[in-house]
Amino acid sequence: MAGSWPPDNFPDLKSPGYKVTSPATRRYNCLAWAAGETGRRWEPDPLGIYYWPPRVPRVRTMGAVVAAYGSLGFSLCFSEALEAGVEKVALFGVSRGETVIPTHAAVQLESGQWSSKIGDFEDISHSAVEAVSGPIYGKVICFLQRPRPNPMPPILQSGLG
Repeated sequence: MAGSWPPDNFPDLKSPGYKVTSPATRRYNCLAWAAGETGRRWEPDPLGIYYWPPRVPRVRTMGAVVAAYGSLGFSLCFSEALEAGVEKVALFGVSRGETVIPTHAAVQLESGQWSSKIGDFEDISHSAVEAVSGPIYGKVICFLQRPRPNPMPPILQSGLG
């Protein structure tokens, strides 16, 4: 099933390289999705209309987004490689002169696939993290990691359970 977003926004997102995994919704966004939330949007808006972690500056900077995920136990890492028991998030951004503006977050699934909430459109799984790079989200700027919450027991991971 093709997504409902404009295809030119994501030139590297080609079928069968992705799969739509949920219907379009405005209830949450990519920052919330990568943080494991589907009940509210995460935005560093200065008026406080949307959720943003307490004590994290409400500014649209990469540092503030890293700090927001840091409030959930994430820290910077240097690899997108799948690691057992580790949850990873990729943060995307676009350069505006000397500044990088955060634009998107994707989360790595236990299978090694990545999952993204495409704006107000659908959630998708995609095999390459870079598949959503392009004119809208820019490119991957950094990766974050934390111990995976409630990791699946090894017997279930192998499909024998």
